[in-house]
Amino acid sequence: MEIKSAALIGVGAVGSYFAYGLPAKLGDRFCVIASGKRKERLEKEGIYINGARCPLNLKTAQEAGKVDLVLVATKQTALPEIMDDICALVGENTIVLSLLNGVTSEEIIGNEIGMGHMLYSLMRIDAVRDGNQMELHFDRIAGVFFGEKNHTEPTECVQAVLDLFEGTSVRANFVPDIMTDLWLKYVSNVSQNLPQAILGVGFGAYKDSEHVRAVATGLWQEVVQVAAKKGVRLPERLLLFHGTVKEARFSTLQDLDAGRHTEIDIFAGEMMRMGKEFEIPVPYCEYTYHMIKALEEKNDGKFNY
Repeated sequence: MEIKSAALIGVGAVGSYFAYGLPAKLGDRFCVIASGKRKERLEKEGIYINGARCPLNLKTAQEAGKVDLVLVATKQTALPEIMDDICALVGENTIVLSLLNGVTSEEIIGNEIGMGHMLYSLMRIDAVRDGNQMELHFDRIAGVFFGEKNHTEPTECVQAVLDLFEGTSVRANFVPDIMTDLWLKYVSNVSQNLPQAILGVGFGAYKDSEHVRAVATGLWQEVVQVAAKKGVRLPERLLLFHGTVKEARFSTLQDLDAGRHTEIDIFAGEMMRMGKEFEIPVPYCEYTYHMIKALEEKNDGKFNY
């Protein structure tokens, strides 16, 4: 199996990593999917990676047709509006990587196109987005991690993706136990992405303040309980992101700083839904959810007093 064509949906911080790395391998057989005003904006304004404009081969999903690989790099809130595009790109043997945060996007997409097309995946990236300007710290980017559920060795699909990324700037990693890795990123996001967003502080606060660390620990332990009900065993003890500089501001805080809506619904919101399903109290997640929703309202101008 060989991947000869690929399409990317979403060119934010994550998507730009692939927009930068894949054209050298696939040439014009790699495209970025966009339509309407979004396509017009990208054609006019483009995206810049570390100060340099990144060439984009822009196509609608209909123009692209069926491709061998689809990379989904939007926010999860955009899934309903891009689902038709995903369906238009997927052929009989198409592989789909959903690079979104959270632990539910694969099932959401798979329910539409069939789970047989899906590889479970996650990103570990160090990037900052300011409008159409992307700052990628390539030396600190671990890359994309992926695998198939219940497969501890690379399958034909996994190997095809590994072969595609070989020789490019994209760092690709096969994970034998992808579900645990997916939940480890999720618990880290819930426990460390969110408290700093409420406080407006860098990552160093988790090490320097016992109170910030206590909130992170409470969130971590709630996710551990829910994960266990899903058949995933996570470490009981809070594990802080390794090798992160104290000034680091993660995606939720970056969104609030820029006046954008966050992904709180797939972090604390999803935890509230799963907690209710399994009858597990998640008070830390509930409080965090409402605080960040209030900060979004403040950014929207609902109150300014």
